[in-house]
Amino acid sequence: MINLTEKKALITGATSGIGAEILKLFVNLGAKCIASGTNEAKLAEIEQSGTFAKKCNISNPAEIEELVKFTEEKLGGIDILVCNAGITKDGLLMTMKEDQWDSVIDTNLKSSFLFSKAVIRKMIKQRSGKIIFISSVVGFTGNPGQVNYVASKSALTGMAKSIAKEVGSRGITVNCVAPGFIQTPMTHVLPQEQAQKLQEQIALGRLGNPEEVANAVAFLASDAASYITGTTIHVNGGMY
Repeated sequence: MINLTEKKALITGATSGIGAEILKLFVNLGAKCIASGTNEAKLAEIEQSGTFAKKCNISNPAEIEELVKFTEEKLGGIDILVCNAGITKDGLLMTMKEDQWDSVIDTNLKSSFLFSKAVIRKMIKQRSGKIIFISSVVGFTGNPGQVNYVASKSALTGMAKSIAKEVGSRGITVNCVAPGFIQTPMTHVLPQEQAQKLQEQIALGRLGNPEEVANAVAFLASDAASYITGTTIHVNGGMY
């Protein structure tokens, strides 16, 4: 059984969808967590349940640094970093504005670089740590109208491989989880016809559940995955 008892975890984008399920599962498995996000009402609910929470705009480097310091102060360190938060600003390449590109790259990719850099020294010193990026199936398949999002999610997998090679000798693992199409607020708005076409591409014939993604993240965060690094676990029902 996966056990995260007393592990100290920082989870971004933890107020809804996949991030909320990761937080819920980590807490149930015994981890001490800091939940971050931008939804103040949800963060207040999380704090009321007994878990530390802090608002963070992850496109702002100063707020990332502040969140990492807050986590270290409240938990006494960081064993697990889960970079889950992300945004979309879709549009075809020929009409996409430069700020659409920049904001998605800054939020989805640069923030993961900054978070990793902020935690890595202490993980090296303690000779242990788990870093997990949430990528996406479209980072491997491509998707029209999402060149910015796809670029950011594809780049995460390459970054994970490189960091894994840099810090593997210090007992730190760096991996990705790449969800397919999951039942979250982002997919609930899809027209029924589009949702049906998506399901036809999935071997299991259905969208995934956030819990199924959270299970993969918890596995990578646990000692059960101690010999897995620089790789991506795909949770897409056989879509890719």
